[in-house]
Amino acid sequence: MIEAKLRHLVDLRVSQINGCAFCVDMHTKQARIAGERELRLHHVAIWRDSPLFDARERAALEWAETLTTLPPHGVPDEIYDRVRQHLADRELSDLTFVVMAINAWNRVSVGFRSVPGSRDAQYGLTKAGLS
Repeated sequence: MIEAKLRHLVDLRVSQINGCAFCVDMHTKQARIAGERELRLHHVAIWRDSPLFDARERAALEWAETLTTLPPHGVPDEIYDRVRQHLADRELSDLTFVVMAINAWNRVSVGFRSVPGSRDAQYGLTKAGLS
């Protein structure tokens, strides 16, 4: 199972890649509510160079980026092998579905021009104190 804090990081990174302002805003707030540190949220965009993420988080972020940008010939063996060192079969499967879902939501939100913060009250995101 992919824990909520890691899911928020993955959702945030994929949303950044896809340019989904609504989802970047939402997942940042969800992560803060879940107890994520502000600096780590700023570092999601630079996770490869940041010392703030552990090996499992790095593997999840790499998998998320790879599936989101899907190379022309699929996932390179070296990435798959590196990710498999840190995620069990079920975790990799669960993470893959997390990535699939956020990519779909990004496309819906971008397509319909969802406004960042417009659903904060409905989604309970005002608790983040970031409005």
